[in-house]
Amino acid sequence: MMALNSVARADSFTITGVNGTGVTASISNYSLVGNQFTFTITNTSVAPGSTGTITNLGFALPGNRANNFTLVSSTNSNYTIAHDLNATSGSQNFVSSFDLVLIDKPNGNPTFGGGSVKNGIAGGTSATFTIAGDFSGLTADQVAHAIFARFQAVNGDGSDVAGNGTSPVPEPMSMLLFGTGLAGVAARARRRRQGAKE
Repeated sequence: MMALNSVARADSFTITGVNGTGVTASISNYSLVGNQFTFTITNTSVAPGSTGTITNLGFALPGNRANNFTLVSSTNSNYTIAHDLNATSGSQNFVSSFDLVLIDKPNGNPTFGGGSVKNGIAGGTSATFTIAGDFSGLTADQVAHAIFARFQAVNGDGSDVAGNGTSPVPEPMSMLLFGTGLAGVAARARRRRQGAKE
C-alpha cells in the first residue's frame, strides 16, 4: 500500500531576477507537513556581473489566508516574519502584496524593498526556514513556487527581485491518479461500445 504523506523534496528549482541582472537563487528540500512549511534557499548569484545578497523573502500564496504565520526556526537568526506587506513599485511590481515576508530584522522598516546586506544571505550561502500557519488546500510545490527573493547590493549598488515564472509541475502521484481515472473512463466507453454492438 502506498502512503500519501508529505516528505521533503530532493528536487529544486531556480528563481531568477526580474530585471535582467542575472541574480538567481535555488529553492530546495521543501516540505509541507501539517501546518509547517520548511525550505532551503541558496543564493547562487556568485558569477561576476550577477552578484547580490538576499535580504527579504516574500510569499504570494494563492487564496485568502489568515495572518497567523510564525517563524518556527531559521538557520539565519537575522530574519523575522511580517504580514501583508506591499511589494515594491516600479519595474519590480510583480504582485501587489505578500501574505508573509521573512524580513531582515535589522531592516527597521518593514517593507519588502529594504534589508541589511551584512545580515542577509550572501552569494554561495544558504538558509533553511520553517514557517507555521494557514497553508490549507496547498501543496508543498505551490508554496515553494510562491516565493520571491529580494536582492540588495546587486553588482555593487543595485537591487532586484527573483521569482519563478512557471507553474509547479504536478507531483508523480497526482499524475498517476489522473492517468488511472482516464484509463477507467476509456474502459467504460469501450464496454458501452461493445454492449451496443451486441
